Amino acid sequence: MPSGVSYMLENRKMMMRLFPDLFALNRVAPVAHYPDLLLATLRSMAPGASNDPTVVVLTPGMHNSAYFEHAFLAQQMGVELVEGQDLFVREDRVYMRTTQGPKRVDVIYRRIDDDFLDPQAFRPDSSLGCAGLMRAYRTGNVALCNAIGTGVADDKSIYAYVPQMIEFYLGEKPLLDNVPTWRCREPESLAYVLAHLSELVVKEVHGAGGYGMLVGPASTRAEIEAFALRIKAHPANYIAQPTLSLSTCPTFVEQGIAPRHIDLRPFVLSGKTVQVVPGGLTRVALKEGSLVVNSSQGGGTKDTWVLDA
Repeated sequence: MPSGVSYMLENRKMMMRLFPDLFALNRVAPVAHYPDLLLATLRSMAPGASNDPTVVVLTPGMHNSAYFEHAFLAQQMGVELVEGQDLFVREDRVYMRTTQGPKRVDVIYRRIDDDFLDPQAFRPDSSLGCAGLMRAYRTGNVALCNAIGTGVADDKSIYAYVPQMIEFYLGEKPLLDNVPTWRCREPESLAYVLAHLSELVVKEVHGAGGYGMLVGPASTRAEIEAFALRIKAHPANYIAQPTLSLSTCPTFVEQGIAPRHIDLRPFVLSGKTVQVVPGGLTRVALKEGSLVVNSSQGGGTKDTWVLDA
């Protein structure tokens, strides 16, 4: 689950406060119940037959860029926000320290990368996780959402294999075409990318936040040449795609109302059922002509409507 769902909720709250007449005139599908859906999904993942499982949100702490979201979701769901130091493992069960003594934890909505979850299983220098957590997880005494290993989907080179995954697991052809993607670790793809850098967008496979990328049409010759050296040095670290013409939306900027490029981040809850939130986070590239919508690069957000029939 990528970050940003809290901004979707806050955007809607502000829009309803500022423009109540628009919502009176249009049948806009609600998104405010997302925390309830999230909590129900987390509770449904609890091991055993507990009728009242204890759910916590595990955060790296207040210095994390998404800490607001961690705290917001915990508050909205009515569950505890915990850090690794608030948890401990005893007899392969996870407990939370409280003012009334230890309380067993059934489900952890983790917002910490795999490497930092358990110093006994992953990075021994991690102070963000809980020692013994993986032992409790393997024993089936606690549920981790999302599961260990799901972060592989963040590797951008995985994207190119999605059509094959759909065919393999579902026996179906994908309904939507993939964006053509060149994996630079393959010699033929590497040769093509290096010959067409001025036309392509090149991204680090483990990159995030709009960092470590090249937008060929918006780059100088010197920037392209420097990036080519980086690709040649570590080709497996990069993928390339055509420069897409993102949709635009009227946006209020210093000069007035002007078009700005946008993309949509949907939010999906996958538990016993799969639920797609009727809305999402529309990210806006506030710089004129920019295709980089990431908030870390100065991007903004917009409320996103799905109209009920």
